[in-house]
Amino acid sequence: MRPRKLAAATLAAVLAGAVVSGCSTDQAPARRVAASPSAAPTMQGALAAVQLPPPLALPPTGLAVSSQQMTYTREGRTLRTVVWSPDRAGRYPAVVFSHGLNGTPESFAPLLQTWAAAGFVVIAPAYPNTTKGAPSFDVYDVLNQPLDAKYVLGQVLAGPLGKRIDSTRLAAAGHSAGAITTVGLFTAARDPRLRAGVVLAGSGLGVGTDFQGTPAALFFVHGDADPLVTYESGKATYDLVPWAKAMLTIPGGNHNDPYLRPSSASFQTVAKSTVQFLRLELYGDAKARSSLAPTTELDSHL
Repeated sequence: MRPRKLAAATLAAVLAGAVVSGCSTDQAPARRVAASPSAAPTMQGALAAVQLPPPLALPPTGLAVSSQQMTYTREGRTLRTVVWSPDRAGRYPAVVFSHGLNGTPESFAPLLQTWAAAGFVVIAPAYPNTTKGAPSFDVYDVLNQPLDAKYVLGQVLAGPLGKRIDSTRLAAAGHSAGAITTVGLFTAARDPRLRAGVVLAGSGLGVGTDFQGTPAALFFVHGDADPLVTYESGKATYDLVPWAKAMLTIPGGNHNDPYLRPSSASFQTVAKSTVQFLRLELYGDAKARSSLAPTTELDSHL
């Protein structure tokens, strides 16, 4: 079997459960594990290894957010895209976000709107063969999604919205299969425009762990009771990242709640921590480092 086919077969086998129970939908996951009320999220890493960009003035907190939709086509692949942006004049860092299997950009609106309200343009494509309601659902197609994400980012930067984006301050993020897509943007399909990445409940499955190009800071977030993409697989990928990195462990965290359910305490932890990470790496806000995980003793180099 060719390496690409082997990777795709492995990806399909591991994520088969996600197709049934919903990798990123509004439905409850197949298995729910309550976090211990006494357990605090733990952090490890050494983000200081990547040089921060020149400091950029932080916008006011709680910006009003607007959204718009556009559609792009890459080699016959239709990519409906939702963009959330601060409803305030200025140029902002941007994040391209990838949903998981059976997900949509709108599934993640609470989290992505939080990022936009903190001063980021969020670009979220709906992938043609893994989004909810796709006419031809195909788990294998996750391997094509890194190139989709690169294309959509390029189209947005070249269009009218590009005038509102600081193209020197770009990141990628994603959940589950979308997190695998994100890892792919730093491995086989390395996008040199990206200086940071957020991997939510993901791993390098199918896209590999051969991290390439200019070093970029990566932030992994994973529940240690995730029944679909195991904590061990995420941690194994994290361990192989040769650049600045940090990993936030959610005790008792399952596959969906920390990223999709604003009513959960773990969601609030993820929202706050990811905003601080993005501010650190895209705004050059050194103060964000100390508040990234205030209850946790971090690596001395962080």
